[in-house]
Amino acid sequence: MVTLVNLRAYRRFFVVAWHFLPLLFSYARDRHRFLLFGGSRRVDSETRVQRANTLLESLLTLGPTFIKLGQLLSTRPDILPPEYVDVLSKLQDEVPPADWSEAEKVVEAELGPVAREFDSFDTDAISGASLGQVYAAEVDDRSVAVKVRRPGIEDLVEADLRVIRWSVPVLMRFIGQARAFSLETLADEFARTIRQEMDYDREATMLTEIRENFADDDDVAIPAVIESHSGPRVLTMEYLGGTKINDVATLDEKGIDRTDLAETLQRAYLQMIIEDGVFHADPHPGNLAVRDDGTVVFYDFGMSGRVDAFIQEKIVDFYVAVANQNIDAILDALIEMGTLSPEADRATMGEVMELAIQDARGEDIETYRVQQIVSQVEDTIYEFPLRLPSNLALVLRVATVVEGVCVTLDPEFDFIAVATDYLTEQGYREESIKQFLEQASDEVQASAQSLVRVPPKLERTLDRTDRDDLYVRVNVEDDDDVFDLFAKRLVYGMLLSFSLLTTGILYTFSTLRAAIVAGAFTLVVAGLLYRSFRKRRGIRATPQFTRQNLRQHEERE
Repeated sequence: MVTLVNLRAYRRFFVVAWHFLPLLFSYARDRHRFLLFGGSRRVDSETRVQRANTLLESLLTLGPTFIKLGQLLSTRPDILPPEYVDVLSKLQDEVPPADWSEAEKVVEAELGPVAREFDSFDTDAISGASLGQVYAAEVDDRSVAVKVRRPGIEDLVEADLRVIRWSVPVLMRFIGQARAFSLETLADEFARTIRQEMDYDREATMLTEIRENFADDDDVAIPAVIESHSGPRVLTMEYLGGTKINDVATLDEKGIDRTDLAETLQRAYLQMIIEDGVFHADPHPGNLAVRDDGTVVFYDFGMSGRVDAFIQEKIVDFYVAVANQNIDAILDALIEMGTLSPEADRATMGEVMELAIQDARGEDIETYRVQQIVSQVEDTIYEFPLRLPSNLALVLRVATVVEGVCVTLDPEFDFIAVATDYLTEQGYREESIKQFLEQASDEVQASAQSLVRVPPKLERTLDRTDRDDLYVRVNVEDDDDVFDLFAKRLVYGMLLSFSLLTTGILYTFSTLRAAIVAGAFTLVVAGLLYRSFRKRRGIRATPQFTRQNLRQHEERE
């Protein structure tokens, strides 16, 4: 089996390479106009959009694994420019279902004969996706939805994962060093994510946990798992019908208040992310429905995630800071979450956040949308660039998709106002104010202590200055070896001048052999001097974020 997978991977590698070679060729010319030499080319936004659409077509052509890869890339603005993120975010996981004859083999291998296990079974799939397809059936006079893993998908995914791992070292030659670190981790992250999504036992566990968290909420409905008819490759759930959440006309016909519906959806996700720590991570309209009484129904928990307590706390800090328009607090939350480097220019980042808030703000001080803020942050993340923790990237993408659905329901929907009300009701804003007051009290005490300690120290320092007894020790950090480089260039320059003079004197007054030896030495020195300038053209500012910096930052966390 391993040999067959490897053979398939070798064949797929050449297919994948054929599709991506034109893009790679373009990226290579961006770095060196003539591939091996020449200056870099500036790429405008329109060109990036064209390339992103070419990439999208290639991903669709290459099939299920690469469709999922495109969806994951759409959540990673630390790897791709914003134009690519926007285009790939439109990638829908909808493909024609496999033949029933093939899907039936999966069901029977997992559960037994279909006619025996189900009262009825509609063999026409009601939906198809890259990794699985869903059928309507009945069990014990109960309507159910049966999700079946796509036949033969395991071998295809494993072969494609090998191709992706083999391709990463090649791709790293076409991107910057900071993004290379993110790309290295992406292959492992993607392999873990897609295997989790194919594991229906895991999906059943996540679905059940989230359903229990909303057991007392009459505004949210999540289907129950039929455990007797479920397994790693087949998941049978209670069937809950409803109107597709973006079918605005039908919702209006049924008299459903769309503003209340948007608020219900937003509050549900705030609870999942901030309170529960486990969330449905694929909130596009195909996975959300509305019952006649206005209840929101969630489908498909294959893409779901967890948020640890620390990230939950920082997300709350971020929301509270945005609601209070506290730029410093926003930056602090981003740094503590790991999305912004502590070495980043706070003044620049502060201006970016101020512009984002000003651009998104309406007449009311809190009527601005988080999607616009996240969009600005994503642009900045790519430009600096940074690495996002995988689940945090998923949370950011979920927030933007949810807000898009809410705005479809109500164009005037105020995402931040709802989030602010939720945080206030849960006591988070009061707690934030209390923490601020405690911190301010500590700072006042520290300032008072400093006022007592500083005058005596200042008097002693002035006395030593008056006695000419004051010495200042200065340590100069030279991580880039700039002084060493200057010293080498100075020595090489002096040697070159001396050797040129010597060669001229020997050529004029001595033998030709002596002049040739001196000339050879002169050429060697000239070569060393040229190499020192060739290695570093002047003094350049090194990137703020390197692979080593990021690894050290992760080790500290």
